Amino acid sequence: MIRILTSLVAVLTITSVQAQTSVHEVPKLVIGITIDQLRGDYLELFQGSFSERGFKRLLNEGLVYQNIKFDFSNLDDASAIATIYTGASPFYHGIVGNKKYIVAKKQEVSTFTDEAFLGNYTQDKVSPLAIKTSTITDELKMASQGKSDVYSFAPQIAQALISSGKRGNSAFWIDDYTGKWASTTYYKDFYWSVDQDNRSTTNFASKVWSMYWRPSKEVSTYKAFPYEQSESSFQHFLGGDKQTYLLAKQIPAVNENVRSSAMTLLAKAELGKRTNPDFLSLTFYAGNFPGVSDYSYEIQDIYSCLDKEIEKLLDEVEKTVGLKNTLIFVTSTGYYNSSEHTTSTALSNSNIPENKFYVNRCEALLNMYLMAIYGRDGQWVDKFYKGQVYLNRELIKSKNISLQEIQEKAAEFVSEFT
Repeated sequence: MIRILTSLVAVLTITSVQAQTSVHEVPKLVIGITIDQLRGDYLELFQGSFSERGFKRLLNEGLVYQNIKFDFSNLDDASAIATIYTGASPFYHGIVGNKKYIVAKKQEVSTFTDEAFLGNYTQDKVSPLAIKTSTITDELKMASQGKSDVYSFAPQIAQALISSGKRGNSAFWIDDYTGKWASTTYYKDFYWSVDQDNRSTTNFASKVWSMYWRPSKEVSTYKAFPYEQSESSFQHFLGGDKQTYLLAKQIPAVNENVRSSAMTLLAKAELGKRTNPDFLSLTFYAGNFPGVSDYSYEIQDIYSCLDKEIEKLLDEVEKTVGLKNTLIFVTSTGYYNSSEHTTSTALSNSNIPENKFYVNRCEALLNMYLMAIYGRDGQWVDKFYKGQVYLNRELIKSKNISLQEIQEKAAEFVSEFT
């Protein structure tokens, strides 16, 4: 069955096109689709550009869950996907974001960096071992005694590693510098069809180099934001330098690449054709292009093209495994990275007061406040990072100060900061 998870901020969840005859029937294939920054309101606004066999098919024939929320702060794609695949909060699964602050080293590091494992088609050394709990894919591997196959395809490292889990066959992501499918030697199965794709002269890496992103249809058909748009079309040059593949991960071509490579592996590896269910995870992108307004032709084009990729995916699954044998879930990462930057001039012209929280100012004043109480022997505040205050615990311990006491005083001060 197809189930869709939806939240007020960004949508979707578990979907399945045809209801199974019994709730106890085990699917032959599970496809987990996570769409980075998907918005539920946009699915309604952009329906005019959708076909009947993409998003509309999921919404009409699937089971839709609404008002789903991620009940923790500083949400991003990594913490959201980890929560979806583990069913736990960051407190338990350990993934607070794509990056984290290491107090001992006093530096920000990539969450999944692991020097013990080399990269395949990448210089990045990573592994999924940062995940502290098991994922649904890990549980499937254990339940089937390793007989189920688990693969993931995603634009970004964290997305791929989390959705494949610690026991998956392999996780594939698009390398920032080569545009090819990359993985880590932590996984032992770099499937041959993916390797063949990397060696092709017509692959994603070749197509987007020096490419222009232009609308897939006449922009006059994109009517969701008539009050924001001019009649002119758009085109964005991806260039031929180190930024090319970073930009390419934020246009419709990246979703086509994820869908195409995943469907090739689905057919070649004969997923869903054996006794034990297999699991295929895909992550798509539905966010903004850098520097482009939230209310643009570009965002409508991304959704329109993604709708076509969903249609192609469902048709391919129907042809190879059968939708009646497949459980598909679709979910958003639940947050939206806006490109809107309202200037002070615009605010003043609109008679709207500008309210801004200055992180550095708060950090400095908190440190001065704690110095006034506990002495000027050092910096009491080690770092203000992603909404979290990191206190200097070595200094606190050396002064024999109650950690709970200084935490409470710091919290009281910050809560009163305007």
